[in-house]
Amino acid sequence: MLIREMDAADFEQFWPDFRRIIQAQETYAFDPEMSREQAFTLWGELPLKTFVCVQDGTVLGSYYLKANAMGPGNHVCNCGYMVTPAARGKGVARAMCEHSQQVALELGFSAMQFNSVVSTNEVAVKLWQKLGFEIVGTLPGAYRHKNKGLVDCYVMYKQLT
Repeated sequence: MLIREMDAADFEQFWPDFRRIIQAQETYAFDPEMSREQAFTLWGELPLKTFVCVQDGTVLGSYYLKANAMGPGNHVCNCGYMVTPAARGKGVARAMCEHSQQVALELGFSAMQFNSVVSTNEVAVKLWQKLGFEIVGTLPGAYRHKNKGLVDCYVMYKQLT
């Protein structure tokens, strides 16, 4: 696997999986009807950096990294990760999270915060905990899961330095 900065062609390849993930309404609080252009702006242009994980020319996943807040809070970064359904369970999320922590340090961030990890996304919650993130808060009923109704979200945090 190779993790590198994403370009527009990478996003074109990733778009069908991105769309499926947001339309499932199980993990991301993104408009399930957003256009490809809106999605590219949100995922590929607004963040400080966006990366893809590729193998043999196929995009397996992507993540973005940005400051979580401005001014006195800009030493904490925020990331979002998506793995294509075909690549799940193959270490892609772990590789991207480890990579993102290194990039965050290189960019001068001293901590990483996930603002809204859907509690029913148990695989992600367990992985983030294995990688040193702690649940520092619970947002009761903060996510409207397509199949399970209102479920909690977690705020997860890790000091990087």
